[in-house]
Amino acid sequence: MRALTVRPGTPDSLRLVDDHPEPPTDEGSVLVEALSVGICGTDHEIISGQYGEPTPGSTTLVIGHESLGRVIEDPTGTFEPGDLVAGIVRYPDPVPCPNCAVGEWDMCRNGLYTEHGIKGLPGFARDRWRVPPKFAVRLDPNLAQVGVLLEPTSVVAKAWAHIERIGQRAAWKPQTALVTGAGPIGLLAALLASQRGLTVHVLDRATGGPKPQLVGALGATYHTGNVTDLDFEPDVTLECTGAPVVVLGVMQKAAPTGIVCLTGVSSGGRMIDLDAGALNRELVLENNVVFGSINANRQHWDMASEALAAADAQWLAALITRRLPVSAYAEAYTPSGEDIKVVVDFTQP
Repeated sequence: MRALTVRPGTPDSLRLVDDHPEPPTDEGSVLVEALSVGICGTDHEIISGQYGEPTPGSTTLVIGHESLGRVIEDPTGTFEPGDLVAGIVRYPDPVPCPNCAVGEWDMCRNGLYTEHGIKGLPGFARDRWRVPPKFAVRLDPNLAQVGVLLEPTSVVAKAWAHIERIGQRAAWKPQTALVTGAGPIGLLAALLASQRGLTVHVLDRATGGPKPQLVGALGATYHTGNVTDLDFEPDVTLECTGAPVVVLGVMQKAAPTGIVCLTGVSSGGRMIDLDAGALNRELVLENNVVFGSINANRQHWDMASEALAAADAQWLAALITRRLPVSAYAEAYTPSGEDIKVVVDFTQP
């Protein structure tokens, strides 16, 4: 069986293994044939040795947390052979913490969770994988070419769920949403904003390529330049870049009672002059909320599945700018500034 493995902590250790063991049954009753895995910044950071944890008793980790596959068998009867599914990435910790105990493992408080392809659980970049039924999410059969986008969509589905919960603190009727960053997370965040009937704006550095057209196809407005130069104050902002200047800018630009959700992870190491007192004054006097969001639980994965089923399939397909066979894994995992989403196709040799 083919699998893409890394040695966490060892830079550039990504390898294609042709004789990887079959997934043991203790990984879960649902046996799945891999169709594709998506690649994101987390994968690049693991490959560069920045983090990642091997599976217990091993020095290696099968990479890949954005999955899509077809069920081969499920003795529990929850799924039928041929069902299109994706595997949930994070599992609750064994203690468990109060949040994991109630199925909110995305909000784990003690950090003992595990994650497929990232932290202690083998990933989905292998010909076959297993998961328990409650960690498999069924997708609409029409999503066979784009269902690999479910994991990043679950991240923004969670972000929107928390935005809407926070909004209930007052009479809240948001009209305008700003998304900073037009990568996969940003574009999917804009999709979910448009599905909610909001006036959507997307800010990104790119002046050419597919991003402006993808934003326009949603009925949204595409911007370049500085966030502080925008001529409106958004009711909701989803910050998807992690760029410190942009993070600070969206905090300053929020409308009164505005909500800012930070989904981008900053790399750190960059100093920026900031009048913290003025920013604090503005946030307090305007009743703004700024919060961070990452990962997702089962509820959010189901929301994401519904959102993808309701979306235009051609628009979703345009997010996948490169699709390469497993044999071209080195090329697939080499970053390119022109890509939106790169996918490794396990149906090809």
